[in-house]
Amino acid sequence: VQLQASGGGWVQPGGSLRLSCAASSRAFNAYTMGWFRQAPGEEREFVAAISGSGKTYAANSVKYRSTMSRDSAKNTVYLQMNRLRPDDTAVYYCAADPEGFADMYWEEEQYDFWGQGTQVTVSS
Repeated sequence: VQLQASGGGWVQPGGSLRLSCAASSRAFNAYTMGWFRQAPGEEREFVAAISGSGKTYAANSVKYRSTMSRDSAKNTVYLQMNRLRPDDTAVYYCAADPEGFADMYWEEEQYDFWGQGTQVTVSS
């Protein structure tokens, strides 16, 4: 069971990025999938999640600047982030919770599987 995160990079403030998280199994299409991020010197924090039924959740810090989606045919979830700010700089991790109901989707402990992380750097 593997998750492969990609799509990070350097972007100027105000720019956009789309992060991808590819799962190794179709089973993930029923899982709750989450994105978390960790900035240098900070604790890892919740960013966004999507339940097995497709309901999405987002942290207040990104709520109106991000969209999370799922492509079941590709076993992949996406995090589209717009109007990026320097404080969005972090390593972004995707994670999977076999419980598809997204209970406590904001808690790291709910997620059993984690990807390796992808770096997002926002600076001018």
